[in-house]
Amino acid sequence: MVAVHHHTVSVDGLDVFYREAGPVDAPVLLLLHGYPSSSHMFRHLIPALAERYRVIAPDHIGFGRSSAPSVDEFEYTFAALAEVTGRFLATVGIEQYTIYVQDYGAPIGWRLALADPTAVTGVISQNGNAYEEGFVPSFWDAIWADAIERTSETRKALRPALDRTAVEWQYTHGVPDPTTIDPDAWEHDLALLARPGQDDIQLTLFRDYATNRGLYPAVHEWLRTSQVPVLAIWGRNDEIFDAAGARAFQRDAPDARIELIDGGHFLLESHLDYVAATIANWLRD
Repeated sequence: MVAVHHHTVSVDGLDVFYREAGPVDAPVLLLLHGYPSSSHMFRHLIPALAERYRVIAPDHIGFGRSSAPSVDEFEYTFAALAEVTGRFLATVGIEQYTIYVQDYGAPIGWRLALADPTAVTGVISQNGNAYEEGFVPSFWDAIWADAIERTSETRKALRPALDRTAVEWQYTHGVPDPTTIDPDAWEHDLALLARPGQDDIQLTLFRDYATNRGLYPAVHEWLRTSQVPVLAIWGRNDEIFDAAGARAFQRDAPDARIELIDGGHFLLESHLDYVAATIANWLRD
C-alpha cells in the first residue's frame, strides 16, 4: 500500500493544504482540482499513480482545507490562485512537473505554464477547457452575462450553482449508472460550501472565469511551440465542458491523445481504474 501524506505549508501568510505520495526524487504529477471540490477529488488517484511518480495535490485558496480568507482579505481571481500555486511549488521545491487539470484547475495550470513555459513537461486535461469549443451554453450563459454586466440580478441567477441540487448534479449527470457515485463526494463539497463567506468567494470566482478565455491564444501558442505531450481524457457526456473541448487540443497539439469516456464531469468518481491506467500508460510512452 502506498502511503498518502497530508501536509500544510504557509505561503505568504496563507495555509496551503496538500496531499502527497510517492518517491521524492520521482517525476512530479501536479493535480489541480476544480469547483466545488478540492484535493479530495484525487484521494483515490494519488495512490494509484504514486509508485512511479511523486504525486502532489494542493487545495486552492478558498477550497478544501487551505485558507479561505474573505473576499475583503484576498482577491479571488484565477490569476491570484495561480500566483499562490506557483509560490507553493517553490516552497515545496518543485521545478518541473506534469499537470493534471480539471475544471478550475485548467486556467490555474495554463497560467503556471505561461509564467514558466519550461516547468510544465506534460498536460493531462480531464474536462478542463483551453478552447472556446467545449463550453455548453446552457451552463455558461449565466456566467458570461454576469461577467459582462454585474448586477444583483445576474448574481442572483448564479446562486443556484451553490445549492445541493446543482452540486449533486455535477457528480451524477452524464454517468450511465449514478448509483456508482459515492454520495460522500458531494456531501464533502457541500459541507465546505456551507462555511461563512463561501457564497461570496464562489460568486466572485464565477464572475472572474471570463478572464480565462483571454489566455487561450497564448496557451495555444505555448502548445504549438513547446510540443508538450497532451492527454485529454474527458467524460464525453459532460454538460459543462463537452467533448469538443477535448478534440480541440489536436488543433495545436496534433499528437495529443484524446480519450472520450462514457461519463460526466467528475470522471474519477465513476471511471477511476480506467483513467489511472490510461494515465500510467501515457506517461510511460
